[in-house]
Amino acid sequence: QVQLVESGGGLVQPGGSLRLSCVTSISTLGYYAIGWFRQAPGKEREGVSAFVNTDDTTYYADSVKGRFTMSRDKNIRYLQMDSLKPEDTGIYYCAVGRRRWADVGSPKDLTSSGYTYWGQGTQVTVSS
Repeated sequence: QVQLVESGGGLVQPGGSLRLSCVTSISTLGYYAIGWFRQAPGKEREGVSAFVNTDDTTYYADSVKGRFTMSRDKNIRYLQMDSLKPEDTGIYYCAVGRRRWADVGSPKDLTSSGYTYWGQGTQVTVSS
């Protein structure tokens, strides 16, 4: 059974940094995509970044390129967020979706419809 547990959210001033963590249990999935999504009040959920292990590609939304970085240490996935802006405020979710061996990573992996398993979310607030 896939389980995802996020942590690391909090209140930070504009220009500051946070590192989100997602503890995963996906070692038996084989091919998959793992992504970070966020949802601000009154807005739709949007993809922030995604990693696809079929071809080891990582994608970032244009709004976070150069500021956010995905990484991994064993079964923990991280999202390092630097130069945070008020518009980065929202609930951040870690998600996993199965992929076939022939699937190639693409920006489409930033859409939530491709993901089946979701964590409970962690709140990030960027405010002075």
